Amino acid sequence: MDELRRLPYVSRVHFIECLGNRARPTHKTVQETHGLTSCAEWTGVPLSLLLKEAGVQNTASWIVAEGAEEVKGASSIPLAKAMDDCLVCYAQNGEPIRPQQGFPLRLIVPGFEGIYQIKYLRRIKVVDRYYMTYDDYGHINPDPKVAALTHQIGPKSVITYPSGGHQLSGPGFYEISGLAWSGAGAVRGVEVSADGGLNWKTAELRSPAYPMAHTRFGYHWNWDGKECTLMSRCTDELGTVQPTRAEIAKYWNQPVDKVQVRGNDNSVQPWKVASDGSVHNGLA
Repeated sequence: MDELRRLPYVSRVHFIECLGNRARPTHKTVQETHGLTSCAEWTGVPLSLLLKEAGVQNTASWIVAEGAEEVKGASSIPLAKAMDDCLVCYAQNGEPIRPQQGFPLRLIVPGFEGIYQIKYLRRIKVVDRYYMTYDDYGHINPDPKVAALTHQIGPKSVITYPSGGHQLSGPGFYEISGLAWSGAGAVRGVEVSADGGLNWKTAELRSPAYPMAHTRFGYHWNWDGKECTLMSRCTDELGTVQPTRAEIAKYWNQPVDKVQVRGNDNSVQPWKVASDGSVHNGLA
């Protein structure tokens, strides 16, 4: 740890999201549909610096990051990603990483699903092939179209207010608020619809749009007191647009009411506002 702390370090804001962050019709609140994600400032040494110091060989193509957890948590990560933006972190939000977050070291792999953010990091192997580790088992799919949608989190957003369980007091002005993020980079823009996706309006970004980080958005809305459906969709810096469930169903040639979201679930989340002001999951 003393040697690591003497090396050049960086601090960056990044989100972490579990692959299990999947919205279902039975979920009632935004905590249930999208609660398995967080965002923090991470401080540590660029993994690329450590790999260069170690002398990576030309035949290397993967790394295996291993944690000291009881289940020997480990993940295979492409060398190209390891040399790009990964961090070996010893601090979170300006203080040493807490035990629950992986003290003393945690690997941060920006934009990749949560299982790659190895806690209690104790060893990194540079290898020439993909290793089937404990963490990777069950995360590999023989269908390349599914596998391509698994590692990196797609552009994603969700309206947090008003959302499931909230109660509007009556017709009038409301501030729609939510979060957007993407594993491919910064959020370029967010759109909001108050008519179930028939029309989309540009929302305002209310916080800095850092790469691979949560970005707060807002939209001024006058509710007329009639039943409606609120939705948001994100566009990231690559120009990729968050898909609706109907678009996902079309891609997989499935019926909309029985669509199976494969890979990471970054589908648009609808919230249905009833005429009495109560808000419910639009997937129900």
